[in-house]
Amino acid sequence: MPHVLAETAAQEGAKTIYGMLVVGLVFLSVIALGELTHWLRHRR
Repeated sequence: MPHVLAETAAQEGAKTIYGMLVVGLVFLSVIALGELTHWLRHRR
């Protein structure tokens, strides 16, 4: 009986790349939010 849930290497790689992109966007958004609040606080 063949494995129905087995993925190809290309599918697994695409999922990995998408996961890395999501993590990168989270990091960038946290940095941008921190810089924005720092700039707004400094502007007062």
